[in-house]
Amino acid sequence: MATAYVVALPFLVIISFKQKYNRSIPARFFLYKNSPLKSGDIHFHICSLGEAISIKPIIDRLSEYKLAFSAITHTGFGVIEKYSNNSRFLPFEIFLPFWLKKQEILIVIEAELWYMLFATYFKRGTKTFLVNARISDNSYGKYLKFKWFYKRIFDNICKIYAQSEIDKQRLISLGAKDVDVIGNIKFCNIAKQTKIFERNKELIVSAASTHEGEEELILNAYKELKKQKDAQLIVVPRHPERFSKVAIVLEKFALENNMSFSKYSEDRGFNSDIVLIDAMGELINVYAISDIAIMGGTFAPIGGHNILEAAQFGIKIISGIEYFNQKAMYKAVDGINIVEAKDLTKTLLDYKNLTKSSIDTNVSIDRLIDDIKETLGR
Repeated sequence: MATAYVVALPFLVIISFKQKYNRSIPARFFLYKNSPLKSGDIHFHICSLGEAISIKPIIDRLSEYKLAFSAITHTGFGVIEKYSNNSRFLPFEIFLPFWLKKQEILIVIEAELWYMLFATYFKRGTKTFLVNARISDNSYGKYLKFKWFYKRIFDNICKIYAQSEIDKQRLISLGAKDVDVIGNIKFCNIAKQTKIFERNKELIVSAASTHEGEEELILNAYKELKKQKDAQLIVVPRHPERFSKVAIVLEKFALENNMSFSKYSEDRGFNSDIVLIDAMGELINVYAISDIAIMGGTFAPIGGHNILEAAQFGIKIISGIEYFNQKAMYKAVDGINIVEAKDLTKTLLDYKNLTKSSIDTNVSIDRLIDDIKETLGR
């Protein structure tokens, strides 16, 4: 592992200058301004934005304890640093044995299976929990190929709380022990609308959390819809580093098809045919004024994103078939219109007959909270 670190050093230095990594890379791989977490009761470790938001109901019920937080991505860190000033980027594994300080409990969210993180804490007597654990259809085969390695990780995990029975069985087959099913904790903390946008069109279609290649697909479908209806398209790319590139694609398309285009960052309005949301944290507010949401990350092999945020508004949802990372979440939402990429235009043109979405689930974190408090003994 140390050899791999040395080999990767030049590459790490280069990418650390990119905006997406200019805080995380120096902190994680060079410990720049990344002092160890203070000792306390519970260390929460998450990867990115979605996991950081999902733990809010848990930490709200543990406010009497000394909490520490770590993240991998800058979006995740942006959330946890608001929870506590005892928040850090998690360093690369070779640093963890001397960087980690005493905690009573480690809680890791979803699929952050870092061997040294679990092993170091476990050997020091810390109770280690894996929460909201899942293994997707696409990932399971890869996990099985390295079953020997994952068994070593699971040997250092005291308790696992899985999203579904399928996840539980897959985890056990990889060597996990003491696995309970409590459902997807993201159901407990669905993001809420933070501001009210003004509607300026009779029909509003949002392209949510889009990835490379999906904007063009959605634009072509929207072009046909526009021939029948004075509809508006609001595009929200998943990653902020793509804002400028997507803006070029949208503006070119609008010009070629005699449509108007605007960036949200420039006028904060929704008066154009095509609007690019080039700001973070606004997707939930876009859903609130949308009639139809086309889910990005499902027409490219990404695995999908949080569909609950759109479904809470009861809008019509169109999804591609590539939602393999979100199957449990999809099962909890009624009325999703799932189509192949080639059928997107036809489906959008039939918008009047599309079903509306609704959430049908009950998830409780009571068992998890009880186990944490019992472990702490107070």
